[in-house]
Amino acid sequence: MCPRKTASHPTQEELVRTYLLPPEVCSLLNPAAIYANNEISLRDVEVYGFDYDYTLAQYSDTLHPEIFNAARDILVEHYKYPEGIRKYDYNPSFAIRGLHYDIQKSLLMKIDAFHYVQLGTAYRGLQPVPDEEVIELYGGTQHVPLYQMSGFYGKGPSIKQFMDIFSLPEMALLSCVVDHFLGHGLEFDQAHLYKDVTDAIRDVHVKGLMYQWIARDMEKYILRGDETFAVLSRLVAHGKQLFLITNSPFSFVDKGMRHMVGPDWRQLFDVVIVQADKPSFFTDRRKPFRKLDEKGSLHWDRITRLEKGKIYRQGNLFDFLRLTEWRGPRVLYFGDHLYSDLADLMLRHGWRTGAIIPELEREIRIINTEQYMHSLTWQQALTGLLERMQTYQDAESRQVLAAWMKERQELRCVTKALFNAQFGSIFRTFHNPTYFSRRLVRFSDLYMASLSCLLNYRVDFTFYPRRTPLQHEAPLWMDQLCTGCMKTPFLGDMAHIR
Repeated sequence: MCPRKTASHPTQEELVRTYLLPPEVCSLLNPAAIYANNEISLRDVEVYGFDYDYTLAQYSDTLHPEIFNAARDILVEHYKYPEGIRKYDYNPSFAIRGLHYDIQKSLLMKIDAFHYVQLGTAYRGLQPVPDEEVIELYGGTQHVPLYQMSGFYGKGPSIKQFMDIFSLPEMALLSCVVDHFLGHGLEFDQAHLYKDVTDAIRDVHVKGLMYQWIARDMEKYILRGDETFAVLSRLVAHGKQLFLITNSPFSFVDKGMRHMVGPDWRQLFDVVIVQADKPSFFTDRRKPFRKLDEKGSLHWDRITRLEKGKIYRQGNLFDFLRLTEWRGPRVLYFGDHLYSDLADLMLRHGWRTGAIIPELEREIRIINTEQYMHSLTWQQALTGLLERMQTYQDAESRQVLAAWMKERQELRCVTKALFNAQFGSIFRTFHNPTYFSRRLVRFSDLYMASLSCLLNYRVDFTFYPRRTPLQHEAPLWMDQLCTGCMKTPFLGDMAHIR
């Protein structure tokens, strides 16, 4: 309810500003900051490792429609899908990273950290699925059982989680194809359709189409190359050792690094490994390292040491650890894929890890808006009122409670749409962290929008995660009504950041 202003009753906006918002807090989150899940001192880090795609090389969103269009045409021309699929264009505003896809139900949805589907975020094709149908599909509940959920690498028996940025055009294409089949009353096998779309997207990468597009116009597709060079040069100047482990081929990486860093880029790295086949690189001991020459030809000699300036292909982490003796928390590795890049390194090998989350910059800018601040703060106030006033069960009180509940739900929907009309924020459902957030916290010590955020900190900086309240500690934190505002660096305290 929004009380009208009278001599004795302030407006909702005045209530929020006067009584609920801590002064000069909610607009101060910094999109260029690094955020810590775990305490880590860069003073203790001697070795820095990097993935290539979306870590050293940040790509423009203009790449996504190219991937979508090429995979769509592969479906029509090679998999003989209906010509009508060509009418679909890529919609960059449809999906977000971290969504789950139930293959047998053709359902794309957002799931929270407790395995519950966020109602209002389930889509079949391009159409929303009613909440009642979602609940019926999962046996009368919003909960997705653990055995159906994606496994350690985001791939379960019937549900897949889309975790990397390249999956955005894949989700869009999958939804468009399902939409076409449903809209035209065509029968299809859900598993076959899912596999065909996935294979078509894979073909774009395997056939080198994406590599060709980027190599032809690096100015168009590669972002922040000068900042990548600045990060690497700064680390080397401070005596840090660097290595690169990527699944991309050497010819592609070489062109990109020459564009960003220059022809002598390999002199910055102590070890360079291409076509590593992550994540099996971290778990499979059987694949040996192979040396590549300048032309990309493979050598046959046995690798007994990893030399600076040389290029190696495949291999495995166990040989890497044996040959370099880079172990434990003195190694910090950066990547964009929580499963393929970071999970094994943190959980099995004790490396420190940094997640590159480009979406973070946009989400923080939205959090900093007055509309978000106002909406979230009033939601929090309504939630507190609902909890405290539910003991009153007379007819008039129940009517007021119902009105508050309705307004709270409307505000939740408004807040969700600020981030993405279909699925909301990649980090939160209405009140819980998303499953993506849960994995982000579990598999990364640090997370940031881009590698260039390192330029804003000294190389001996210590990151301290803010103590956040457990539910039984919440009364001690009641002055922090705007959730999240006290957890991260402030622009005022970090004026040197861009």
